[in-house]
Amino acid sequence: MSAVFILWLRQLKRYFRSRARMIGSLGQPILFLLALGFGLGPTFASAGRGDYVQFLAPGIIAMGILFTAVFSGIEIIFDRQFGFLKETLVAPVLRFQIVLGRTLGSATVALIQGSIVFLVCLAAGFRPADPLALPLALLFMGLIAILCTALGTAVGSVLQDMQGFQLIMNFIVLPLFFFSSALFPAPDLPAPLRIAVRLNPLSYGVDGLRGALNGSFVFGVATDLIVLGALAAILLAIDAYLFSKIEA
Repeated sequence: MSAVFILWLRQLKRYFRSRARMIGSLGQPILFLLALGFGLGPTFASAGRGDYVQFLAPGIIAMGILFTAVFSGIEIIFDRQFGFLKETLVAPVLRFQIVLGRTLGSATVALIQGSIVFLVCLAAGFRPADPLALPLALLFMGLIAILCTALGTAVGSVLQDMQGFQLIMNFIVLPLFFFSSALFPAPDLPAPLRIAVRLNPLSYGVDGLRGALNGSFVFGVATDLIVLGALAAILLAIDAYLFSKIEA
């Protein structure tokens, strides 16, 4: 497990050395929070749905985690091009340990980003319904981070160039976010969109996070935890297999 810890620590060092990355990754969630939260807030309230910032904030927190986590996969391509990945792969450790260490490290970075977005949401007027449920919210944030990091790792393991990674991840990430009920209530959607929301793994993370922070679950806390945990485990297994196919 020492290899896992070393790789986890390496990912954290990368994050804290790049201040531009830390600040830049916060821009989009803050823009969505301010533009949509306050721009559409009166419309949401006039429809009798209450404070839109209260509804939107959990989705924006998930967004901050999502974008940071999935795009961490580009580091694999970077390491492959500059030879750092070869040094890791020739080490006398299991490929699964390499995957686990990188995933946990990048997931921790995404969790930190999500926590910063949470603080921004508090400054914007968001208030959790029950402060005692914050540990549950943190658990859902961690599961979202692991799931999305594992997804980014899977894509980064099979691609060779950074441009291709960015194009494919944008094609994946935007539908994941917009069809996750982060911006709109899932029960109010037409039937085809409700199906898309239910098939979207991020929907269960957003629902769990919103339930923990606002006190209302759509799918149920047990369902959210089981789906996120199962999918994260499956993706980690896929990542380990894909890493085993990478030539040192």
